[in-house]
Amino acid sequence: MSRRVRDLDEDDVRVRPGRSSTRPRSQLRPAHDEAISAIVLAVDRGRFTCEVDDHEVVAVKARELGRKSVVVGDHVALVGDVSGTTDTLARLIRIDPRTSVLRRSADDGDPIERIIVANAEQLAIVCAVANPEPQPRLIDRYLVAAFDGGLEPLLVLTKTDLADPAALIEAYALLDLRIVSTHDGEPSEELRATLHDRLTVLAGSSGVGKSTLINALVPGAGRATGDVNAVTGRGRHVSTSAVVLDLPDGGRVIDTPGIRSFGLAHVDPDRVLRAFPDLAPGAAECPRGCEHEAPNPDAPRAADDIARCALDDWVAAGHAEPARLDSLRRLLAVRDPLLPS
Repeated sequence: MSRRVRDLDEDDVRVRPGRSSTRPRSQLRPAHDEAISAIVLAVDRGRFTCEVDDHEVVAVKARELGRKSVVVGDHVALVGDVSGTTDTLARLIRIDPRTSVLRRSADDGDPIERIIVANAEQLAIVCAVANPEPQPRLIDRYLVAAFDGGLEPLLVLTKTDLADPAALIEAYALLDLRIVSTHDGEPSEELRATLHDRLTVLAGSSGVGKSTLINALVPGAGRATGDVNAVTGRGRHVSTSAVVLDLPDGGRVIDTPGIRSFGLAHVDPDRVLRAFPDLAPGAAECPRGCEHEAPNPDAPRAADDIARCALDDWVAAGHAEPARLDSLRRLLAVRDPLLPS
C-alpha cells in the first residue's frame, strides 16, 4: 500500500544515480558496535555540533544516511574521532527514533514538511502583545504543529509593559493552554519554573523579543536582537539557525529563527483532536476521513448522516462544551490554504 501524501517529508525524496554510475551498491552495512551516543546541539552547513558526555564533537553525516535529515535535538550515533579536538571530525552514522518533532512546510501548498527540531518536550510560543501586534492565526498554527508533533504547548507573552495582555489571554482561555508573561524582557519566576529540567523549543515571529528573552534566561548566550520596522510593523530576522542552550538552573532551551509564515500542509486532523480529550471519544462515530468541519447549514442533510461529523452530536449530548468544539475547529481551519496566516 502506497504512503499517503500527508505522511511524506523531506527524507522521502529520492535521487536517481547518474547514467555514468556503474558501481553496484552493496546491501551490507557495518554494524558500528563501537558507535558513541550523542545529541545534536547545532547544525551549520553540513557540520553537526554534537554533545558527547561532557564535551562537544563536530561531525559530518555518513554517506549511507543518504538524504535523511539531521536536526537539532536528534539523538545520534558517532564513530571515528570523537575527542572533540580542534580540526577533527567524527562521522554520524545513525539517527535514533524521534519522540517528538516540530515541523512545518514552506507554505500551505507544499506537501513536504521539514523537521526543525526533534525530541523536545514542550513548545514555547513567544508572542508580543504589542510592537509587533499579536498574530492569533500564527499562534494557532504553532498550536496545531505542537499537537501534531507530540509537544506540550506553552504561550509566552512578551512586552506586557507596552499593552494589556488580557484580551489575548481570554482568546485562549478555553484551550487548556498554559500562559505565562514577561515584563520588560525579564522572564517571570513562573516561566523559569516551567522551563526547569525540560527541553523546550522557543518559537515565534521576528521582533517578538525571543532573543531578548533567551539572553535573559541564559546569561552569556549572546543571541543577536533586532528592532521592529516602524513602517511594516515586522521584526528583522536575527537568529539564523536553531541552537541548544543550557539553562543555569537545569533544563535546556532551543532557540529557532524567527519566521513570518508557518505552513501546515496535510496535517492529520485526528492528531490535533488528541489534544482535546473531552472531544476525542466522540470522533469514534465520525465517517472515515472526517475533517471535523462544522456542518454547512445550506447543504441538504442526508437521511443517514453518513457525511456528518459526529462531534456535533457528542457536544449536543452534553459530553463537552460547545466552545471547546469551536476551538478545535478554529485550529483545524488554519490548515486551509485559502486563509491568511
